[in-house]
Amino acid sequence: MQEDILQTMDEWGPEKIVLVSDTRTGMRGVLVIDNTARGMGKGGTRMSPTVTVAEVRRLARTMTWKWAGVDLFYGGAKAGILADPSLPNKETILRSWARALAKHIPSEYVLGLDMGLNERDAAVVQDELGDRGAAVGSPHELGGVPYDQLGVTGFGLAECGEVACEIAGLPLEGASVSIQGFGAVGNAAAKRFVELGATVVCVSTAEGVVYDPDGLDVERLLELRDELGDRAVKEYGGKALSLGEELTVPAEILVPAATQDQIDEGLAATLPAKVIVEGANLPSSPAAQKILKERGITVVPDFIANAGGVVAAGVAMDARYSAFRPEAAGVLQLISTKLRENTRVVLRKAEAEGSTTHQAALAISQERVRKAMELKGRLPAASPR
Repeated sequence: MQEDILQTMDEWGPEKIVLVSDTRTGMRGVLVIDNTARGMGKGGTRMSPTVTVAEVRRLARTMTWKWAGVDLFYGGAKAGILADPSLPNKETILRSWARALAKHIPSEYVLGLDMGLNERDAAVVQDELGDRGAAVGSPHELGGVPYDQLGVTGFGLAECGEVACEIAGLPLEGASVSIQGFGAVGNAAAKRFVELGATVVCVSTAEGVVYDPDGLDVERLLELRDELGDRAVKEYGGKALSLGEELTVPAEILVPAATQDQIDEGLAATLPAKVIVEGANLPSSPAAQKILKERGITVVPDFIANAGGVVAAGVAMDARYSAFRPEAAGVLQLISTKLRENTRVVLRKAEAEGSTTHQAALAISQERVRKAMELKGRLPAASPR
């Protein structure tokens, strides 16, 4: 395994990979700090029974580009805990993980929320380490900026989607939307798309897919989700589809907001969407992105589209030791302003250069990180002659 990790290191990082375990609790985890040229490491922590070092490393790199893409001064980092978040010993494992990384949190890394963790988990980490600065996304009652509760990432997806539709010549009013993943991100995206005039026709969870070409009752779905979790799609009624069909239903806007590696070359060649707003990290492959471009499908890249969470996290980082918490309306307005502007810049740049939107976004982020590395003397030394 060590040889594989070493082979993945490049001019950007990762700077540090820390593996931790505890035989008593069975905790196993990893922290990847990718690049801190623009600031200390900040990124989400996910808890999953399938999490891997390679997965966390890829996500940490995405965070490097995401922070640079929104031009906020933090570095790319990500963490993972190999455990089932539904088990009753979740808190015990989380506390064990936090203790094992106490030398790194929050001096080098601040925890954010990702798959399997919620606002209470952020509070648990703060409590275990005795430091409000150890995590962001903690509950409002503890002075945090509860970005899951505010739905900041999903809100940002819809804001980006409206700009993308404008550039693609697709009126958002009445446009059909299919959302893969109806968790914290997907449900907030559905709510905001409806507020902006779109019609959500399909949503999916790990339990199934529900579809109605005339439009789903999003408010009812949200109520069912609060009560039943992923089973909401089964209790809603409507037409049930097989998992994966949410990507291929006849919807004009597709929001893959579940997990990585969902759109491959085969799917890219056939999916019917006119606009794709990437809610998950790394949902499409480079080869698929090229095909989507050739087909004229407008894609808002993941680290541009789902950056609402990092904007909110940036606000929370600034406020974490303050007695004053930011107003929710101000946080949402900042997300709207930044993400709409970034989406327009990236899509126009890709159009002007004939590149994919991912290539355009990556070029912007890499230039910002490279400049920071240059100013700090971190660029690779010239090869001796």
